[in-house]
Amino acid sequence: MHANESAAVRAAAALIKLLILDVDGVLTDGGLYYDEDGRVVKRFNVQDGMGIKLAQAAGLQVAVISGLASKAVEKRMRELGVTEYHAGFKEKWETVEDIRQRFGVATHEIAFLGDDWVDAAPLLRVGLPLAVANAQPEIKALAKWISTAQGGQGAVREAICFILDAQGKLDALWQRWI
Repeated sequence: MHANESAAVRAAAALIKLLILDVDGVLTDGGLYYDEDGRVVKRFNVQDGMGIKLAQAAGLQVAVISGLASKAVEKRMRELGVTEYHAGFKEKWETVEDIRQRFGVATHEIAFLGDDWVDAAPLLRVGLPLAVANAQPEIKALAKWISTAQGGQGAVREAICFILDAQGKLDALWQRWI
């Protein structure tokens, strides 16, 4: 059991139907790398990508909301089959609510993984607020679960595995690979 897992947190994870992810600092390490032409380059962790594919295979919906617009993120989300990618939203709750209504899920059936102040509003309202290990202290204080991995270093995969394990789906996914 993860250090910050309790029976109540596992019970909340068992109800999750929709996982919403921040990008910078969650799916990436938060760094903005500029090439010589001034274009921003982002680094993604392949294990996080595999985690998203596992979530999809298990029937867990995945959406992504970013405060910044990025062609690199858009391309990566397409590669992963994430159709709910929303870019340029610093006020994220309204977008979460739109996704929630379209998917027909209750707020207690949503998990949100964030790292910085722009993620506070969703974290205060969803059923399972999650934070990466290197999230800002205020964000960690809002989270019911905090990864051991830092953003961009497998934290998304860790969160997904936690949710799928709580739902009793992780072992069956593992069995497909052995």
